[in-house]
Amino acid sequence: MDKPLLKDSIRLFEKFGQIKSRSMFGGFGIFAGETMFALVVNNKLHLRANARNEEAFKQADLKPYVYQKRGFPVVTKHYAIPDNWWETPDVILEHAERSLNAAQADKEKKQQASPNRIKDLPNLRLANERMLKKAGISSVDQLFEVGAIGAFQALQESHHESLSLDLLWALEGAVSGKHWSVITPQRRNELLSKLETSALTAHH
Repeated sequence: MDKPLLKDSIRLFEKFGQIKSRSMFGGFGIFAGETMFALVVNNKLHLRANARNEEAFKQADLKPYVYQKRGFPVVTKHYAIPDNWWETPDVILEHAERSLNAAQADKEKKQQASPNRIKDLPNLRLANERMLKKAGISSVDQLFEVGAIGAFQALQESHHESLSLDLLWALEGAVSGKHWSVITPQRRNELLSKLETSALTAHH
């Protein structure tokens, strides 16, 4: 049951201003104003990772929350904190403040940089926007949330013909703000490996 933990978390984060929660990812997203920086799900508090603390989270062996979307696993940026952190709430607050600052910075950057329409993103045209809409992805925010892999899998599901991997590179470029041709071979291999893993998980 997530509710008692959600109440404790909201109480702890009140120093950040107006805190509210919304149902999200099968749990409850915690927002300061309109910015989500934490998640309560499976009776655990998760904090949003950013460039500064993601490495520290991984080294501390914290695990990101994974949820199922259309039968495929989607890895979020929210990492479950250990239960013993609750013994020293200041540690939680310190990490949560970094998560909130980074989430706000990301949001501002995205609002300044990203176009309002999918067709205006790098590599994508109106035909791609229509395909994605048919697959249930109708906004730039949704595309950024599911990422290149999630979008490609949604297209595979809604599209009857086989899709070229060029479309996967185009989606990755659209999400990362670059031309598809500059995506490195290493990144392409990572994407293929993730695609394969997700497909195997979905079939089990």
